[in-house]
Amino acid sequence: MPQPIREAVSICKTIMRNGYDAYVINAALQRKILGNSKEAEVEICTDIDFTGLKALFPDAVPGGGETVARIQQGGSVFLFYPADMADASHPEACVAQITANMLRKLEKDDSFPIHLACPYIPRSRDVYDGFENIAGGQIKFQGIPDETLKHDYLRAIRALRFSANYHLPIEENSWMSIIRASRRVLDYVSVTDIMDEWRKVEAENMWRFAELLFNSMIIHGFIPELAALSRIFQVFNEEVGPESVWSHTLQVMRHYPEELPYDWYGTLACLFHACGKLYAGEQYGGKTTFYQHHRIGAKVTRKILKRLRLNTEEVDLVCHLVRNHIRFFFMLTDKGIRRFKALDDYPRLIEMARADIKARNANYAEFNHNMKMLERADIREELLEPLLNGKQIMDIAGIKPGPAVGLIRDSLLQAQIAGDVNSIEDAKRFVIAYKEMNQL
Repeated sequence: MPQPIREAVSICKTIMRNGYDAYVINAALQRKILGNSKEAEVEICTDIDFTGLKALFPDAVPGGGETVARIQQGGSVFLFYPADMADASHPEACVAQITANMLRKLEKDDSFPIHLACPYIPRSRDVYDGFENIAGGQIKFQGIPDETLKHDYLRAIRALRFSANYHLPIEENSWMSIIRASRRVLDYVSVTDIMDEWRKVEAENMWRFAELLFNSMIIHGFIPELAALSRIFQVFNEEVGPESVWSHTLQVMRHYPEELPYDWYGTLACLFHACGKLYAGEQYGGKTTFYQHHRIGAKVTRKILKRLRLNTEEVDLVCHLVRNHIRFFFMLTDKGIRRFKALDDYPRLIEMARADIKARNANYAEFNHNMKMLERADIREELLEPLLNGKQIMDIAGIKPGPAVGLIRDSLLQAQIAGDVNSIEDAKRFVIAYKEMNQL
């Protein structure tokens, strides 16, 4: 082993004894380069920064270009590169094999074909690393898409995020490389990293992100319970006919932020609101029913969100919305609207119902009724009905059935709400006075 490489190994061991990683980049190739070059340079990859390196080796000076530092000992020079490959890279791509400096030396050596060397060159991490400038109007990987993706499969998820948030298409070859790598994305990218990217998707664009996850086949292995909804069909609109539950889900997600913008958790609840239909679907009398899908869906959602490593409060919130999302779909009575308004986050439930109506292009009869009932929910329950019924009003006023009874009844209720009538006796006096005043 050449002396410069021996010294480089010793330097690596010193770094590693201090809790960092370090290795000689492609020692076999560097040995060949040293044999054919007058320059005694050895290149090292490490995750220690310059300050830490300076503390261990006082002779260290700042590097230039892609290098972190440079040390000269005796007749040898040691160049240090940053080792920051993401956890989501292909196993074979996580170790640096060649640098730009090594490539320059190899170009002068006709006995060694450069194309046989691994093209990876260590570089600092950047969220846009591996992507062409989006000013080009599309999301595109740099270089050969499959190779670029191979060095960090998280770039696939990041490409979907960029496409959704920036409303830009993914370049065709880059898109095909994502589809080809969909299985490897799930093999090498942690759930935590995927969710970190997902959280950066704006609520208004989450429907598009979910659609891209589906079209790229990533969601099929990531959340198969949702992917399966594409094979469950339901008639949401008689004029349109059967549609997949997955397609309907995307439309609900699309409409929800129109009234509650920036509500990431509410939009996430829309994504899972129909997942229970996969388990609740049943054919009866030529019609598919999904009874109790909301309760089943809440249980399934809890299992999925725990798998996605959301915290307990986040899981509880989304499951609560899924479990109660159909409450506002039916015409509620006074008692029903009070129970609904007592629910946590009921404004989100209202908007989930509104988004569902928009997605189905349905009428707003039940929805409008409930919105009007909400205005009465602040009135004390005992004030929602007059103290006297129609028969009692007719007996007290001495009148026959007719429109006058309804007029007196409505006026009596208004007097109760205003606080002018507080007892049966007050109500009787009010009826008599109303009759005399209006000469009924």
